[in-house]
Amino acid sequence: MALALGAGASDASDASDASDASDISDTSDAAKVAAPAALAQPALVTPKALQGAMLAVGAAGARLVAAGERGIILYSDDAGKSWRQASVPVSVSLTALQFVDSRNGWAVGHQGVVLHTTDGGATWKKQLDGVRAAALVLNDAAASFGPERDKAVADAQRLVDDGPDKPFLDLYFDGPTSGYVLGAYNMMFRTADGGTTWLPWQSRVANPKGLHLYGMRGTANAIYLAGEQGLLLRSTDKGDSFKALPTPYKGSYFGLLAARGGVLLAYGLRGNAFRSTDQGATWNQVETGVQSSLAGGTVMSDGAVVLVSQGGDVLVSRDDGRSFVPQPGTALPLAAVAQAGDGALVVAGLRGVRRIP
Repeated sequence: MALALGAGASDASDASDASDASDISDTSDAAKVAAPAALAQPALVTPKALQGAMLAVGAAGARLVAAGERGIILYSDDAGKSWRQASVPVSVSLTALQFVDSRNGWAVGHQGVVLHTTDGGATWKKQLDGVRAAALVLNDAAASFGPERDKAVADAQRLVDDGPDKPFLDLYFDGPTSGYVLGAYNMMFRTADGGTTWLPWQSRVANPKGLHLYGMRGTANAIYLAGEQGLLLRSTDKGDSFKALPTPYKGSYFGLLAARGGVLLAYGLRGNAFRSTDQGATWNQVETGVQSSLAGGTVMSDGAVVLVSQGGDVLVSRDDGRSFVPQPGTALPLAAVAQAGDGALVVAGLRGVRRIP
């Protein structure tokens, strides 16, 4: 997950700005909600895009792809030495992206946007936005049964009335068809067909306070969620349900990494990071040596774990997350990191994307 720069300043209120499983009738209240202009306005193609704030970066095979504010997506075919701007149909800030192979990838962001590419990030199409997402939640609630139905419908109607003001903050795909998008106020959707259709999934998450969901990662045996106020959850039934895990920390976790040997690393506010070797049953704090919030991370091809902070820190662990050593960083806030094909680190932050030797 690439945390929006400036978010997460406090423990208890890490507020963020956060296709259809069935047809939405043109006569429904949800269908009458007007979409903001940014959901239909393509990202401006400009040379200044290279210096814009970037919130996510990842690999699409040998290509690097980065995404950030105002819908800007960049891609590089020379390990991050030069970049070109992609064609993007929206101009909202994009917070996270993931590729499952060299061509197929997804990006998520503000106003409930989900984008998909089939050409390695050069062009993108919108699969979901906050207006359609709210309508899906309302339809799902209306079709439900039981004593909680009326409350679910009322809550869903408020979501529709609010408009698409809630961002998606992360995503997780375990293949070209199956994946999740997640974000503010427990918003979560699942697809089983590569994003052609989406199902509301928040009712499957044991998050009664509706806390923000910031990060999601899978291992061979489970799928994990991390969020604000120390929220940690795990699914051992292939994502059908997520149950709370004991948490050693009451501050927010902004991301998760799955290192070698089944090691999990949860990282977040004020430089805090915790490590688990037993599928999240217990956690041990890791000394990072920094006070700035840890906003992004990656596992390199040789197994090294890398974390970056909003203070510009770059930390590397070569013992599966037991300890971290600072590397030359930047003086600017960082939001995400990826490994280039030549082994260099590429970071995304306030002034675009850059290589770190």
